[in-house]
Amino acid sequence: MKWIKNVSHQKYFLILTSLFCIEFMILAVHPHDRKDWALENFLVLVFFVFLFLSAKKFPFSRISYTLIFIFLAIHEIGSHYTYSLVPYDTWFSSVFGTTFNALIGWERNNFDRIVHFLYGLLLAYPIREIYFRIANAGGFWGYFLPLDFAMSTSMLYELFEWAAAEVFGGDLGAAYLGTQGDVWDAHKDMALASLGAFMAMLVTMGLNMYLQMDFAREWSRSLEVKHAAPLGEDEIVRMLEEKNPKDSPES
Repeated sequence: MKWIKNVSHQKYFLILTSLFCIEFMILAVHPHDRKDWALENFLVLVFFVFLFLSAKKFPFSRISYTLIFIFLAIHEIGSHYTYSLVPYDTWFSSVFGTTFNALIGWERNNFDRIVHFLYGLLLAYPIREIYFRIANAGGFWGYFLPLDFAMSTSMLYELFEWAAAEVFGGDLGAAYLGTQGDVWDAHKDMALASLGAFMAMLVTMGLNMYLQMDFAREWSRSLEVKHAAPLGEDEIVRMLEEKNPKDSPES
């Protein structure tokens, strides 16, 4: 592990970025559906802008950068073929002589389902880094909030897919939505992303329970009441009195 400490976080980020750009350029050549490829990569572009802008002031850990890289690399395969047409069964059959779907008992192309699961599994930890380092979300909240964020963003992505399908319609909308005739497709995608994030946080929590000397104390402290006074209308009245002391009943 000593060798990796000699590579700065920024340098490590640039190495992975270079590798991703190589893959991106290769898979950008003759995608199955150019319009769907462009639509699939819109959010990737937005995400990369965020990573570049944050790399100097908020470098992620090498673990987080690696998890992000793996997820985006797999996503690029889906965007090249369109998710519902990724030929993983053909690849599997050429090596093992039988299709993966036949082995597992699947009846549809589930590459999209796999990637939704990986969204939660691979990105929950980088999300946890943000919560822990910026919001100081330790203890219980350091595991619950990344799970909650993965679940909510998964829901937002399904809404984004629906909106894109409504706007573009036709074959492009259908290709991007990728339901393959399953009316519960969005629900299953969200459930798999949630399961992936839950598993990632379980592993992270288990590791911290083993390594972190004050794990129990931090967990307990995170659930303590920090502000005993109620908020809501009581807090509004307090702030109004603070803002306009002349209107206070005591004045």
